[in-house]
Amino acid sequence: MNYRHAFHAGNFADLVKHAALLQLLARLTAEAGPLSVIDTHAGRGLYDLTGPEARKSGEADAGVVRMMAAADAPAEFAPLTAAVRRLNRGGPVRRYPGSPWLIAETLRAGDGYLACELRPDEHAALRGAMQGRPGVRSLCADGFEAAVAQAPSRGRLLVLIDPPFERADDYRRIVDTLAGVGSLNRAAAALAWLPLKDLETFDAFLREAQDALGAPLLVAETRMRPLTDPMKMNGCALVLLGAPPDFAETLNPICGWMAQTSSEAGEARVYRL
Repeated sequence: MNYRHAFHAGNFADLVKHAALLQLLARLTAEAGPLSVIDTHAGRGLYDLTGPEARKSGEADAGVVRMMAAADAPAEFAPLTAAVRRLNRGGPVRRYPGSPWLIAETLRAGDGYLACELRPDEHAALRGAMQGRPGVRSLCADGFEAAVAQAPSRGRLLVLIDPPFERADDYRRIVDTLAGVGSLNRAAAALAWLPLKDLETFDAFLREAQDALGAPLLVAETRMRPLTDPMKMNGCALVLLGAPPDFAETLNPICGWMAQTSSEAGEARVYRL
């Protein structure tokens, strides 16, 4: 599997992640007081769906293009469809917004956003996409390390963790980052995205996270097929720390619709640990 995100931009996993992210940001920005957001693996910010990478995989056609044409998408997708429509000026879906673009569009005056990207070429594109955005900084650095080093010790904080899973220790580093940020800032919330390949790997991650954090977690699984082949991405999961009490009610229709729309064998599971 090629993990360069240009191949996968706008696929089903992006739609789940970004629909949930926008719903969470809407909750957080509705509250008084500044919000800090740290994105550990920001990517390039904007993606060309007409480029060779996206056309080679075809994942956007089954993802964002299908979503934009759907008449039955739940209301929880509305902020994402509106963002895609604005970016494409109401025309055909040729570009897809990554998390940096979506977050920057949501920030209020006084909020701050740090977008981290380790690859120099991707960071150069990210810096160009974010140029002139108030309250936005980008950093060419290891996002796991930067999140802990740059996390404010006070005030409201959201950390988005979405690594490429090119390294075997990415699962452990997610847990370490969550624990590190949580120990620095008790008010921190976090949203981590993970692929679902086999159940043993995911369950081991959840056990390690529970042991390290000692705090309630909200888990949302979007399964496209049974988790029997670890060589395939059989779905995706979101793991939230510090989620709003009723946020499961928001995630259920997001995960459920995507699983049912994208796969005959799909199913969704949202639960607390």
